[in-house]
Amino acid sequence: MSNSAIISISPLGFPWETKDPFLFCAHHRDEYPTGNQSLGPNTSLSGRNIGQDFVIKDGFRMYHGNVVPGFPYHPHRGFETVTIAKEGFVDHSDSLGASGRFGAGDVQWMTAGKGVQHSEMFPLLSKEKENPLEIFQVWLNLPKKDKFVEPHFKMLWREDLPSVEVKDAQNKITTVDIIAGELNNIKSLKSTPNSWAAKEEHEVLILTLKIEANGLFTLPKSKTVVNRILYFYKGDQLNVNQVKVPDYHAIEVKSTEDLLLKAGNEDCFLLVLQGKPINEPVVQYGPFVMNTEDEIREAYSDYRKTQFGGWPWPKHEQVHDQSLGRFAKHANGKEEIKG
Repeated sequence: MSNSAIISISPLGFPWETKDPFLFCAHHRDEYPTGNQSLGPNTSLSGRNIGQDFVIKDGFRMYHGNVVPGFPYHPHRGFETVTIAKEGFVDHSDSLGASGRFGAGDVQWMTAGKGVQHSEMFPLLSKEKENPLEIFQVWLNLPKKDKFVEPHFKMLWREDLPSVEVKDAQNKITTVDIIAGELNNIKSLKSTPNSWAAKEEHEVLILTLKIEANGLFTLPKSKTVVNRILYFYKGDQLNVNQVKVPDYHAIEVKSTEDLLLKAGNEDCFLLVLQGKPINEPVVQYGPFVMNTEDEIREAYSDYRKTQFGGWPWPKHEQVHDQSLGRFAKHANGKEEIKG
């Protein structure tokens, strides 16, 4: 294994840079305090740019939330969101009347398609202890032919999510959650039906890895040439094919070469995004991702006319009752209760 597999190493900002077919990746790590009656932080919010609070203060951000941290209702068209919850909770509500609460280990896969509004709030459910949050939101593009499919979402619950444990010669364990794609002959759950990830030949791979301190793990090569980036987001140091990589860096690699990953003296945590590029023009403006400027103008016009179904919820930053556990209620009335 040679270090010729490494294309580039770069520090991570906010959001993270991605490659086609991915559009964007945001990593949210916030040390929220205890919650109050409104499921917001039980502390003063003075000194914050409320509504646009993206600077960590006292360990956390409010993002676009006023009372509860998160992202009050906003529209999307033309792509998909994959929201990976590692710690804390996300309350989902949308313009189709669907809702849900998901948390540590769960993944929500939402196809915005022709247009949907949704809110993603981070309720601070515990009044007795702190409410740390860690999530990733990945934007996966849709090809032109699928940009106007019907919107919907799917839950990949942690109880069902395929996970692989690999021991090295020193019995150090690497744990891999397979969110999309296949690893060591173990396949992920199915993505949404219109996703670019739905076809195996697109080799879409979304993984999260935990490599025990001083552990070794080989990430196998892809079948064809695709885009592959490793995001090393927690740990002291990672060696990739014997090249030292510091914490909070992205490593773009050649997908057709095996990668030997060695953790430093701390456990190392990574997100892997891989996929065949769609290779179509991308015009992104705010929450819409289309192929042309005209289509962006059309998206804004459609949204002004229809509000993509309007907002059927009482609050812009809708949160669900504190007593509720993990659940999903879909637009067709189907309910999933996880507790």
